[in-house]
Amino acid sequence: MCVVLLALVAPCADAEVTDAATNGFTTVNEVIIAEGRAQSWVAAVGQIGQWWSSDHTISGDASRLSIAPEMLGCFCETLGNRAGVVHLVVTMVNPTHLLRMTGGLGPLGLMGVDGNMTWEFEDVEGGTRVSFTYAVGGYSKDGLDSIAPAVDFVVGEALGRLKAYVETGNPEGASVD
Repeated sequence: MCVVLLALVAPCADAEVTDAATNGFTTVNEVIIAEGRAQSWVAAVGQIGQWWSSDHTISGDASRLSIAPEMLGCFCETLGNRAGVVHLVVTMVNPTHLLRMTGGLGPLGLMGVDGNMTWEFEDVEGGTRVSFTYAVGGYSKDGLDSIAPAVDFVVGEALGRLKAYVETGNPEGASVD
């Protein structure tokens, strides 16, 4: 679900919480990017600090994010002075096709949960279908079903920003000259 303000700045991903229960949930977000699969992959994985929202980082600065697309690589955030955060650990890589990462993204890392986030890249007419699927399970005192919509929103916003970045050079959606 996209809020009106977000719709004005970045394209929204097709998003859905496909299931939710007290012990877990699954979200699926997808977009069609009007560029090739290789270019979409390079931007998504190699340039995450350019399109991820700084609002969804610990440091407040998305340029501190990186993904090492190799087995046991990480989706990490540097904090300076040898400090940092491993947000997710890479558990499967098939370059330009699939990236699977495991862990609790953002505040989920502070809970008794674990998750599998899978990024898939598929050639389609008009570009590349990119989907982010995040399956989370575990324990939370208030139940995980209550936070599923918020997680879905953050992941959907990220995917919308990726689409805008690849197509325009700007994650906010306006063309950069």
